[in-house]
Amino acid sequence: MSAKNPSYYVTTPIYYVNDAPHIGHAYTSVAADVLARFKRLDGYDVFFLTGTDEHGQKIERSAEKAGVSPKEYVDGFAEKFKALSTLLNLSDDHFIRTTSPTHHACAKAIWTRLVTRGHIYKGHYAGWYAVRDEAFYNEKELVNGKAPTGADVEWVEEESYFFNLSQWQEPLLEFYANNPDFMGPQSRRNEVVKFVEGGLRDLSVSRSTFGWGVPVPGDEVHVMYVWLDALTNYLTALGFPDENAPLYKEHWPNVVHLVGKDILRFHAVYWPAFLMAAGISPPKRLFAHGWWTNEGQKISKSLGNTIDPHALVATYGLDQVRYFMMREIPFGGDGDFSDAAIRRRTNSDLANDFGNLSQRVLSFVAKHAGAVVPTPGDFHPEDKALLAQIEPFLKETRAAIDQQALSRYCEILWTGIAEANRYVDAAAPWSLRKTDTARMETVLYVLMEVLRRIAILAQPITPGACAKILDQLSVPEDRRSFAFLDKALTPGVVLPTPEGVFPRLENQ
Repeated sequence: MSAKNPSYYVTTPIYYVNDAPHIGHAYTSVAADVLARFKRLDGYDVFFLTGTDEHGQKIERSAEKAGVSPKEYVDGFAEKFKALSTLLNLSDDHFIRTTSPTHHACAKAIWTRLVTRGHIYKGHYAGWYAVRDEAFYNEKELVNGKAPTGADVEWVEEESYFFNLSQWQEPLLEFYANNPDFMGPQSRRNEVVKFVEGGLRDLSVSRSTFGWGVPVPGDEVHVMYVWLDALTNYLTALGFPDENAPLYKEHWPNVVHLVGKDILRFHAVYWPAFLMAAGISPPKRLFAHGWWTNEGQKISKSLGNTIDPHALVATYGLDQVRYFMMREIPFGGDGDFSDAAIRRRTNSDLANDFGNLSQRVLSFVAKHAGAVVPTPGDFHPEDKALLAQIEPFLKETRAAIDQQALSRYCEILWTGIAEANRYVDAAAPWSLRKTDTARMETVLYVLMEVLRRIAILAQPITPGACAKILDQLSVPEDRRSFAFLDKALTPGVVLPTPEGVFPRLENQ
């Protein structure tokens, strides 16, 4: 790693392969992709990881119910999640599966470290377990006889290995205090701190009543608790346990884990405790986003209102779906999906604002400015004001990205788009064509410069559409990173025939 290329590691959770991908999976994946694309464009050495979590009692039972082996069962779902990456135009660098031999080796290495360092002991577990959540719950956490998530629980009694989580209460609280940016948003951080302050019990980290998992080293009657196995995937992908592996040396612990709020405890409590116990630095940042509802209703299979990402993209368009998910709700909060909302965002923000700005400017240049980049004259105060407004956008969007404020990132860019639309209406190049062609060319040049800069900055959100806009501005592909934001358009460059990039969606 050189000083010019700092590292950036971003992960989605590894998705549990007990169901087809839905909007929640798509949401986290697109968010991680936006972060990865932004950092690459900003000169970082990025590693973007996604994948599938394929062990556990729930998988074993589901496979048995389906009449296939657990491996056949998970193979089918893993392919569906790989297809999600293609569907959403994700730029992931690696797709990990926890059934891979390299992952088994990594999980066993972590286990052995924990044993060697005195943090795992053998005992007997008796308590409530939710197979759906693959999680243990104590009596106080149950709500009307069920897990707080609504999952059914069953009483489990079996020989088990335990991790001495109770000894990590103070180290964790100290870690949270010393690293205020470790968790976001603040509301989730507060929840976790309160939970840990309430006291921690030792955690059962093996199961012996089923066999679908990573065998415990030296005692293969047991398999590792699925969460201890699953969380180590973030290290497996970097080449651990080889601590000299280039990816591991350069990217750990400079990682941003994106997770849904339902798995926050595993990542914010268990994961840093496992790592500290193993003598490994905890991750740099963890951000938990909210859940989607569908037309105001909670999404569930029983209600039959799950949202298929393939259907979303087919109905609304890929960039439209990506933009809607990033813009509609502040990342970290809950939000509602509705047909009316995505059509409104698409037609207002994309078609009317961004798309129309591009189309009206480039079509006018094609018809009335020789289909080349115009030659500007002296800039008037209003030209300088518009260019000055978008000048700080890189700094502002960087700050938003580093806080995972993805809706804010979109808002920043759209303030520039709105101002450019006001500018074109006020400058009226169609009138200048008859009275002052030199001024007309300056106005068009300023507008094209604004388009170029915003399209470069918006690439992580709507990569397909921004590529088309930059093509139509004749911006070479090797001049589309943030390093070229200040490299203005060259007058006289020939432009291709303009085409619309964001068609309007007609109301159904």
